[in-house]
Amino acid sequence: MAAHLSYGRVNLNILREAARKELREFLDKCAGSKAIVWDEYLTGPFGLIAQYSLLKEHEVEKMFTLKSGRLPSADVKNIIFFVRPRLELMDIIAENVFSEDKRHSSVDFHILFVPRRSMLCEQRLKEQGVLSSFINIDEYILDLIPYDGDLLSMEYESAFRECYLENDQTSLYHTAKGLMTLQALYGTIPQIYGKGECARHVANMMLRMKREFAGSQNQILPVFDTLLLLDRNVDLLTPLATQLTYEGLIDEIYGINNGYVKLPPEKFAQKKQGEASKDLPTEPKKLQLNSAEELYAEIRDKNFNAVGAALSKKAKIISAAFEERHNAKTVGEIKQFVSQLPHMQAARSSLANHTSVAELIKDITTSEAFFDNLTVEQEFMTGVDTDKVNTYIEDSISQKDPLIKILRLVCMQSVCNNGLRQKVFDFYKREILQTYGYEHILTLNNLEKAGLLKPQISSRNNYPTIRKTLKLWMEDANEQNPNDISYVYSGYAPLSIRLTQVLARPGWRSIEEVLKMLPGPHFEERQQLPAGLHKKRQQGENRTTLVFFLGGVTYAEIAALRFLSQMEDSGMEYIIATTKLINGTTWIKSLMDRPESQAP
Repeated sequence: MAAHLSYGRVNLNILREAARKELREFLDKCAGSKAIVWDEYLTGPFGLIAQYSLLKEHEVEKMFTLKSGRLPSADVKNIIFFVRPRLELMDIIAENVFSEDKRHSSVDFHILFVPRRSMLCEQRLKEQGVLSSFINIDEYILDLIPYDGDLLSMEYESAFRECYLENDQTSLYHTAKGLMTLQALYGTIPQIYGKGECARHVANMMLRMKREFAGSQNQILPVFDTLLLLDRNVDLLTPLATQLTYEGLIDEIYGINNGYVKLPPEKFAQKKQGEASKDLPTEPKKLQLNSAEELYAEIRDKNFNAVGAALSKKAKIISAAFEERHNAKTVGEIKQFVSQLPHMQAARSSLANHTSVAELIKDITTSEAFFDNLTVEQEFMTGVDTDKVNTYIEDSISQKDPLIKILRLVCMQSVCNNGLRQKVFDFYKREILQTYGYEHILTLNNLEKAGLLKPQISSRNNYPTIRKTLKLWMEDANEQNPNDISYVYSGYAPLSIRLTQVLARPGWRSIEEVLKMLPGPHFEERQQLPAGLHKKRQQGENRTTLVFFLGGVTYAEIAALRFLSQMEDSGMEYIIATTKLINGTTWIKSLMDRPESQAP
């Protein structure tokens, strides 16, 4: 099922198997038939670890979504709540338990906290008078979830907000724990580099945990040579920019959740001749997106302008393969053709799907609105007129364009100008509040606190120096046959990935001045390997670096790291880990506040 997790340099299936084993052990603690009540947010991440078949093998007969009121009747021996440690969920669980007690059913209750137990939550259950109803209260440590052969995510949606707005370091503790789990399975990582306050905290926690477990060191030859911890706030610009890779655009326009995307169904309808169009499907088309699908693995990281050519090339190969059937004369040849049919049919259906997706995206990327927006972004990135009110933003506000679009652009202008001049800052603030409502003052304050939208304090703008030193803007980026990571944004090279690239060669000492201009400390730590465990590198063998983004990473950044892994002379292979897979919209949304209901 998860073969694509073991194709890469690091077999991430080991991590998935460890998570599955723990889940089985917990389910077996609850003898007899079971119903699981899910915290809805967890169903996606859990789907990547265990399908329903695994749960069924362990006597799970029913599954419900956690919601207030009575539980549907289940007629099982055990009811297990799978929940995040959130106080508001405890109140719903209490309601569920009371309603079940009223039925006088002799059911056993269990609760599984993901990823950690919480004293506060248990206290809340006690106050509600239901704590004693639970036979098992346990935790299921699901920190890092394998999303693909080179990608791990914690899917911790509030990590950036907690770190930068609420000064809450819970996500950093989970990160450190996740990295310790990783080292238990893949060996100690000898070198740790980091940039940013959060990176420093995580490294400190890891080193402390390692000292505490000094006696239980595992004798595993290290798989990773280096760990690079990067704070999202070291590079606030990249997530604000519109991603221009195929996968990045799917996420920008439709949103990818736990490896799936939901798309408008019209393009996927199989129209038969003379059929009335009124029977078109209304359910969104749900596609799974990962490298298990050959075609998707091939085109996901390409700049969108190179996808059309790749699809038509694939179409020619597939139709040539089907034409081969006319040449099959002998029984042996026919047999061979028939054995290849399932693979060819899967390839044809995959091509049809991605051609439809590409058409949907093209409708948007060829629109005037998309082009105008992109032009403004690229002007800001190259330092054009970042210190005055932008007429495009002003017009977009007066036309009441979506607020998130406005916030992304205004934040981008602020980041590229090291803050906005007070007059410009006040103008945008006033226009946004008058047009979209004064309740958004909380959101604007949050963006200011996170460093995304702020008045200029000193007149010195470091961004041009950073841009020139790190070559963040490359004129004439080659989108078809890229030779530099800047192809993922058609000219802009993500700052986070340039830092990663420079660290590998020639090293951060060469950019010491720029590192000082970016927020937070930069550091290097070495971890002692257990005696006798020294990795002897084979001639020409690549080094493996785990790059961990604290606060989120975009698909375009992931594409840029994959590009670096594939470069002939890089000598480096990258595995990517993050607290959350993000894009500019989901990121800004996580920082928004609505007075009537707290942020998402």
